[in-house]
Amino acid sequence: MKASQTTMLLFFASVTFAYPQDVKSNQSQSIPLVIPAGVPLRLYLTKRVSKRLDAPVEARLAVPLYAFDHEVIPFGTRAVGHVSRLESVPKWQRVRAILGGDFTPLHVAQVEFTSLVLPDGREMQLHTAPSAGLNSLLPLRPPKQRNPNAQSAGLVGTAKQNLKDQADAQIDRIKSLPELVRGTDKKEWLSDYLMSRLPYHPQYVRSRTRFDAELAAPLNFGSEDVTPGSMAFLGSQPAAGSVVHARLLTALDSASSTQGQKVEAVLEQPLFSADHKLILPEGTHVDGSVVVAKKAGWFHRGGRLRFNFQNLELPEMATLLVPPQTSAPSQTPQVQEKKRLQIRTQGTLAAAEGDTGPLKVDHEGGVQATESKTRFIGTAVALLVAQAAGDADHIRAPSSGGTRGAIIGQRQNIGGRTLGGGLGFGLLGTIAAQSSRTVGAALGYYGLAWSVFSTVVARGREVQFDKNAVVDIGFNTRESKPDSGGAAPKRNE
Repeated sequence: MKASQTTMLLFFASVTFAYPQDVKSNQSQSIPLVIPAGVPLRLYLTKRVSKRLDAPVEARLAVPLYAFDHEVIPFGTRAVGHVSRLESVPKWQRVRAILGGDFTPLHVAQVEFTSLVLPDGREMQLHTAPSAGLNSLLPLRPPKQRNPNAQSAGLVGTAKQNLKDQADAQIDRIKSLPELVRGTDKKEWLSDYLMSRLPYHPQYVRSRTRFDAELAAPLNFGSEDVTPGSMAFLGSQPAAGSVVHARLLTALDSASSTQGQKVEAVLEQPLFSADHKLILPEGTHVDGSVVVAKKAGWFHRGGRLRFNFQNLELPEMATLLVPPQTSAPSQTPQVQEKKRLQIRTQGTLAAAEGDTGPLKVDHEGGVQATESKTRFIGTAVALLVAQAAGDADHIRAPSSGGTRGAIIGQRQNIGGRTLGGGLGFGLLGTIAAQSSRTVGAALGYYGLAWSVFSTVVARGREVQFDKNAVVDIGFNTRESKPDSGGAAPKRNE
């Protein structure tokens, strides 16, 4: 009897002590949803903005903003601001404008954004650091919609849809590169071009100009409750073929970067598994290094850069939610250091948007600055104009007796010399060319020489990534056994 009572007491004691632990393991935890200061708002102008102090500015969000695993500011959210100050352009740019006949004191408009108007009508106050427009325009191409039937197709169907979405995104990015440079609003482009040929003209920032406006203060969106089940894959190795959207924290330039230079980036959007389980939250840091850096050369040989990524570091908040064991035995071990979860990985550049024009990314993650062959059209036109400006049509006396008459003068060639003057020195060149046909011809050949130098002889573009430049990182995990010290697996170069 005593033995049975003792057994019952031990049973109830085990249940009493085990039950709170089970409840605690299944309880949800609260995660703050905060966008920290320094995160850029990817915006584009909806209207042309005059380059004058306090000029009103309207823009819209080009990509959504995430906090941890939630979208907190959707695509298309309206932003309102103003021109806070004007800065002079670099001296070389000023000299080039003067050589082209433009004597306007050129400025760069620094814009601050002060509020967001959310789709539901709510207005949120914010403060961004002054920022200048990027050297690109947002293409007017709506994003492709995700297939709504993918969720009901099970894990295999969802995985296939994810791969298709990633492939479509890369194709859209490649197709949109020319549009980022030339835009689609031909009327506004023509107006700006004709105005730039005047010796003095008003200045504007074109509509659809892109801005990366950094937050000067954090934005708080409350908190969310997460359960351990939804975080089952948090901190696991990304599957081979996964692509993450990130921004660079390290500025890179093929003219100044060196091999071995450290490269840092941070995820702008979370990465989910095929069944929508969080793997990497927004804010995950990615570390890597420069592998190849080559300067641009003469005759438009573009610069080259290649950098890889080797480490992932989850935000401190995420380490509190990571399961005690990895979700798969074959994955690379994780290293716990200073309350940060570090994951050894292998990532290469999958796509990128340069700050000075189109970039070509190869299958190994190498980046080369490219230039459109259409630039030679301008040189061909300059050649025709120079020939017209130097046309020496003679005026002959009436023929007699079947022989050609003697040369008694030359035609004024007003049209040709006018075009030549405009090619060489803008509106002032057009006026100066009216003084004599020799002046018109000289300005025409000057314009041709400058065009040939710019499009054929000059140095190519460097590969430049400013801080916060947009990059896509693709993961290609290779199986390898770590050493006893838990070091990262060797990479196959």
